[in-house]
Amino acid sequence: MSQSSIFTRIINGEMPGEIVYQDDLVFAIKDIHPKAPVHILIIPREEIGMVNEIGQSNEHIAGRLLSVAAKLAKQFNLDKSGYRLVINNGRDAGQEIKHLHVHLLGGRRLTWPPG
Repeated sequence: MSQSSIFTRIINGEMPGEIVYQDDLVFAIKDIHPKAPVHILIIPREEIGMVNEIGQSNEHIAGRLLSVAAKLAKQFNLDKSGYRLVINNGRDAGQEIKHLHVHLLGGRRLTWPPG
């Protein structure tokens, strides 16, 4: 990518963000416009634009995103009541930042369909 995403700038300390988890592959921040009492974004450190760009060399990151989501769900007491994981992939799906991320939403009853 020619210009760093907002997420990369947050993890590099160039922009503010409330980091709630980080390891060598992914990090997680609280969403600045939460749609539920708990709304966390789980983001790969590598700037993967969207799901379509996951390939053999980085597919292990997709698994880490999900395992960290489960860990955070437990940390934020969502594991018993339930939570939703959302990946917006592309403009029509509502992806605003072209840097793959998983939304972890919970803390209230979520409706279906979502949008």
